[in-house]
Amino acid sequence: MANPLQLAYRTQKAIGVFDADPVYEALPGFTKPEGNLRCCVYSGCGRYFAYATNEGVVIVDASVGHVLTSLPIPAVYELSFSPNGTYLSTWERPAKDENGDATKNLKIWRTIEELADGAEKQPIGKFVQKSANGWNLQYTEDERFCARIVTNEVQFYNSNDLGTVWNKLRVEGVSDFALAPGKNQNVAVFVPERKGHPASVKVFNVPQFTSPISQKTFFKADKVQLKWNQLGTALIVLAQTEVDKSNKSYYGETNMYLLSANGSFDARVTLDKEGPIHDVSWSPNSKEFGVVYGYMPAKTTIFNHRAVATHSFPLGPRNTIIFSPTGRFALVAGFGNLAGQIDVYDLEKDYRKITTIESGNPSVCTWSPDSRYILTATTSPRLRVDNGIKLWHVGGGIMYNEDMVELYNVIWRPVPASNLPNVDPLHPVPTPHPSALAYLGTVKTPSKPVGAYRPPGARGSSTPLHFKREDEGGAAHSVSNGVPQVGPNGFGRPRRQIPGAEFAEPARPSVPGAAVDDENLSKTALKNKKKRNKKAKEGQAQGEGATTPNEGGLAPPRESVDGRSPDRNHQRHHSRSQSRSNNLAVRTQNNHRSRSNVRQPNAPAQQAAPVVDAAAAAAQSANAKKIRSLQKKIRAIEDLEMRHAGGEKLEDTQLKKIATKGSVIKELEALEKEGH
Repeated sequence: MANPLQLAYRTQKAIGVFDADPVYEALPGFTKPEGNLRCCVYSGCGRYFAYATNEGVVIVDASVGHVLTSLPIPAVYELSFSPNGTYLSTWERPAKDENGDATKNLKIWRTIEELADGAEKQPIGKFVQKSANGWNLQYTEDERFCARIVTNEVQFYNSNDLGTVWNKLRVEGVSDFALAPGKNQNVAVFVPERKGHPASVKVFNVPQFTSPISQKTFFKADKVQLKWNQLGTALIVLAQTEVDKSNKSYYGETNMYLLSANGSFDARVTLDKEGPIHDVSWSPNSKEFGVVYGYMPAKTTIFNHRAVATHSFPLGPRNTIIFSPTGRFALVAGFGNLAGQIDVYDLEKDYRKITTIESGNPSVCTWSPDSRYILTATTSPRLRVDNGIKLWHVGGGIMYNEDMVELYNVIWRPVPASNLPNVDPLHPVPTPHPSALAYLGTVKTPSKPVGAYRPPGARGSSTPLHFKREDEGGAAHSVSNGVPQVGPNGFGRPRRQIPGAEFAEPARPSVPGAAVDDENLSKTALKNKKKRNKKAKEGQAQGEGATTPNEGGLAPPRESVDGRSPDRNHQRHHSRSQSRSNNLAVRTQNNHRSRSNVRQPNAPAQQAAPVVDAAAAAAQSANAKKIRSLQKKIRAIEDLEMRHAGGEKLEDTQLKKIATKGSVIKELEALEKEGH
């Protein structure tokens, strides 16, 4: 029987090695270390497993779990093997010695070597490496050469002799590099934008560094990801800026370029959906790659080695694409702030969708070496709750589940392609572990989604397109290039219609003084209008029946001694004896008749006088308002002049305002003359 699949995990207190299908149990010969455990790693060939403790680094035979050797080096924070497991790199935090010089914290060791009795293992190379990003050496696939980046150059070493620089690639301003896998010994270097010059990626053949065999220059690139295919024949350059000058994205702008290693092809990969590039990944066959791009819902497309789109998957909230090690399957998933759904596609069966896995909120997702299983894990410190491991069959069923406390890392043991069994990953479906059945018993059956709230008038009708997501048939995402798209009321883009409601007729502009149509009034407004009309009629009747002392004059109504207005006094004395009221009414009526007979010739003049005086008062009030406004402008201009004289730098609009001082003063003088 072939060796079972194996994985290793690191929690807060222990490191474990676990045999998966078909046994699902811990590796018998491995003793779990406990304590402060910082890292663990498998070699690329799968033969060795190493982990770091406070006492040193331990190297284990991954097949049986026995300890092979140990390194007397405490406080190691990073570990890495060379491709064939011949060399082991360790990285410690930067420190200084007694003389104040930086210690050589990057050390290279032979994994297995013969030592004399009592001799201590010694590194074959030491370097000063301050940054934890890109800390390790990069090896060629045959481990003949290795390289590391320093200021303005990439240094190459013979892997057996790390004390002497074998060759140098001198590139001014180089900030990143990547050695190609496969038999093509090529190296790609990246130089960011500098002093108006574009960024560039150049590909050299090792050790012919006189001229590049392929290169590409471009702008908008503060940093890049250099992704070689497995054969080392093509390179994807994913360029990113720290700031998007068009204000379309908070996370900067991304662009993608494709270069061939021999210089026969280079191009920018054109994408047909606006938005950022979320993920890009090469297929193991080195002939195609997948890209997830665009504003959500994102689009996922497969391109060939000439950057021509061959297939597009349905739109959806996705940001990750991972090809299986055999190249037959691809998973398209949405992690991070998305729902954690994983779509699995069979690329050899016309891109047929196999299943959708509801994985929850994982922070780790990887294929098993034989492409039969998908490992998902929720790890700390991203999430400190619900930590654990789940194994899913490629067909969608869960095979294994284990909950853990503060899980930090989980990795598959690599298996060479020649050692993989030649079986169909889909059939037969393996038997799930009892933990998977227990997990399914705790998962709640998903209830029917309630959906968005709809008002009663909109229920039973179809959702308008501008409320639908793009993958549901709605309108595409649009960006305003920094210009806010708001309605006239300042609360977002105006909506033309409420779902289910009829279009509202636009309000007709009312003419001041014109009668208002009662049909357009609400019940409350109509009721208030009737009350006002009734009061107006009562006041008119009182005016006709009684003459005030100041009738026909402009003097204000005289108040009574107790401070009440005549109307309030009238209301107060209205309940007095009825005989007195009747006598006053008769007497007032007679006086009104006699007065009207005497003053009849002068009546038109007396009526016109208040109208003329009121117009003059209104004009005088308007002039006074203009004068106050101009005086305010002059004070503001004088304040700007004082600030300008004090050396403060003013805006162009403020300088233009100062220049209008003369015209404002003339206008003010003209108004003051009219007032006099």
